[in-house]
Amino acid sequence: MAATVRQSSIVRTPKLPAILRLPLQFGRRKPVSAGAGLIVIAACAVAILAPWLAPYGPDDVDLIARLKGPSSEHWFGTDQFGRDVLSRVMYGGRTSLTVGLGATALGIGMGVLFGLLSGYAGGAVDLVIQRLMDAIMALPPIILLMVLATTLSPSIRNVIIAISVLVTPGAARVVRGATLSAKEMPYIEAARSTGASAPRIVFRHVLPNVMAPIIVIASIAVGSAIMIEAALGFLGLSVRPPTSTWGNMLNTGAQTYMERAPWLALAPGLAIAVTVFSINLLGDGLRDILDPRLRGRD
Repeated sequence: MAATVRQSSIVRTPKLPAILRLPLQFGRRKPVSAGAGLIVIAACAVAILAPWLAPYGPDDVDLIARLKGPSSEHWFGTDQFGRDVLSRVMYGGRTSLTVGLGATALGIGMGVLFGLLSGYAGGAVDLVIQRLMDAIMALPPIILLMVLATTLSPSIRNVIIAISVLVTPGAARVVRGATLSAKEMPYIEAARSTGASAPRIVFRHVLPNVMAPIIVIASIAVGSAIMIEAALGFLGLSVRPPTSTWGNMLNTGAQTYMERAPWLALAPGLAIAVTVFSINLLGDGLRDILDPRLRGRD
């Protein structure tokens, strides 16, 4: 008598692509950081879509409605020229986030190059690069920024360059340390034994293995760059009006009309605080996920 073997059908759920699976895993492990990441994405989306989302133009003047408090017509009130504060905060986010992301990208990029070259080459190259980084870090940041900002003409490009100078040394130090550890690993020795050139080893084998600290540093540097731009704008050393940034909004009207119209400082101040706090929370979560020493701590 032949035995009948019943094969149970196995139901396989479709596997999500990595671009969706990784954020879901991050959200389960770090829900607070994931929520902060959503706030950052929302802030970027509002800044990008400001021409379509803003109820008014950022420079639309209405002297009859000057210094009016929050209302259904102007949710965040108006400034001393009757301009809608909500619209200016939206447009100001475009400039502030552009400066933050641009300065971080430029500063981290330069720091990665200097760090890889310093850590892998060693010797005199390492000595020269590290003394240069020490010289930059030895200068008081606000003095260095004021010198750079006053030397360069006030524009978004020059503000990005000035802030990136402050970001570069810290990134170079971290990447150098990670490179020193990575270049002693067996797979680097194996690559050398096959005759691979130094640039190929650095960019093909070392760089991918030091990406975790680079991502963490970049996520934290964005918040710092936004704060630095706001400080420069408050001092009148950033992008000049009428172009709105969160920093120069605090400078142009908030100081003079603080008692009479506190919403002029409250709106851009809250935008800076919420965005930077969310970026820092996101950076903390990424650090916990990507740092092998902290992966077990949830």
